[in-house]
Amino acid sequence: MTQLTDDERKKSLVLRLKRIEGQLRGIQRLIEEDADCEKVAQQLAAARKALDKSFYSLVSCVIAQGDVPPDDVAELLTRFS
Repeated sequence: MTQLTDDERKKSLVLRLKRIEGQLRGIQRLIEEDADCEKVAQQLAAARKALDKSFYSLVSCVIAQGDVPPDDVAELLTRFS
């Protein structure tokens, strides 16, 4: 796998967060329209999974850069997971 440049990683992460932002707006709309609770829960779970994926992508960037000792990465995961 080719390592992305910092600019590419940043752009990718920002685009992912913008998609999640759109998901959250959609969820707000569902709630305002009194949508079925199960449908809202399903969309919340999808947004949560997308945020988790963004977080782990960022952690993989930290690991790839090699500036942070492995124990510190493990502590980061424990603290924020």
